[in-house]
Formats: sequence, C-alpha cells, structure tokens
Amino acid sequence: MLVALVILVALTSGGDEVPAEQAADDEPIAEEPVEADEGSEVDEEPEPEPEAAPETVTEPEAESEPEPQSDLTAGQENALRSARSYLGFSGFSRSGLIEQLEFEGYSTEDATFAVDALDTDWSEQAGRSAESYLQISGFSRSGLIEQLEFEGYSTEDATFAVDALDTDWHEQAARSAESYLAISGFSRSGLIEQLEFEGYSTEEAESGVTAAGL
Repeated sequence: MLVALVILVALTSGGDEVPAEQAADDEPIAEEPVEADEGSEVDEEPEPEPEAAPETVTEPEAESEPEPQSDLTAGQENALRSARSYLGFSGFSRSGLIEQLEFEGYSTEDATFAVDALDTDWSEQAGRSAESYLQISGFSRSGLIEQLEFEGYSTEDATFAVDALDTDWHEQAARSAESYLAISGFSRSGLIEQLEFEGYSTEEAESGVTAAGL
C-alpha cells in the first residue's frame, strides 16, 4: 500500500514538467516594426500657408512747384495775347500790327513790347498779305509791292514776298482790265493806259485788254 502511494506521487509530479523547447516557444514574441510600403498612404505634413504679400505703401505725390510769376504787366500780357490773335488770321507788318494794337486801346509802349516779343518773320507776313490782296483784286508787280509798303512792310520784305509768289502778271492785267470795265466804259487805248498807270508793262497791259474783250 505504501509503495503504490509513492509511485502515484512520482507519476503525478513527472507529468507536470514541460520541455524547455516548448517553454521557449510559449514565450511572447516581440513585434518588429513594419516599414510602410511605397504605395501605402503616409500622413503628409500640412503645407505651410503662403506668406501674405507686403502691403504696398503709396508715397504721397510731391507737391508741384509753383510756376514762376511773370514779370510782365497786365497790359503787356494782354497786348501779347491780342498780337498773337491778329497774326493767327491775317498777315501784318510790324508797324501795321503796332498800329492795330494801339487802335484797340493799348499804349504804344505795350503794343511795341508785344509785337517785338513775338520774334515774327516779317517777310513771311508780307507773303501772307500779298496772297490775300491777290485773292480779292488784280495787281501788277510794282503795284503789289507799293501796296505792301503802304501797309508798313519794308521794300526788301515786300519785294521778296511778291517775287516768291511766281505770279502770272498777264493774268493779273486781264483781271484788272475786267474790273475797270465792270465799273466804267473804256476805249482799248484808254484801258491800256490805265493798266500801265497801275504798274503793268505795255505788253502786259495789251495782253490784259485783249483778254478782257477789247
């Protein structure tokens, strides 16, 4: 009876032992870190917000410098404006423009100052005046030069202007002859003499009278 109990105890204790290899297998295995695949989604870091553009600071505009005050008197300034206006629509000689400004009430000093301040080409003005005269009436060469001199142009400016026109004086003689016949009766010889008196040459006068019908 005692021997059987000892054997039973031995069997019981021997059955509870676990092999070492099995014990090792039963130990928990530490998980190794797993690398993410290239295709797998990875939490991306948020992109930094764009920096705000610096505000443009508008510099205040520099104040314009005041215009220098004119040294001219009121009379000189107004005379200068009037002189420019007259030359804008008609030809004038120097003396003729001064007289026109005086007629408008400007003093001789202000009128003279204004005309001389314009630095005008008077020979060019003589050309303008000559063209104007030829538009309204017939003139001989000498008659037109005399008319310009009467208007105050120098003989040099008047002669230069008339010769620069390249005018057909025979045609001008015919115009003058027609004008005379429109207001009075003339014989052929009387009209030729009248045209010669106006400065036309005998040849120009005869040509003009013939062209007028006498």
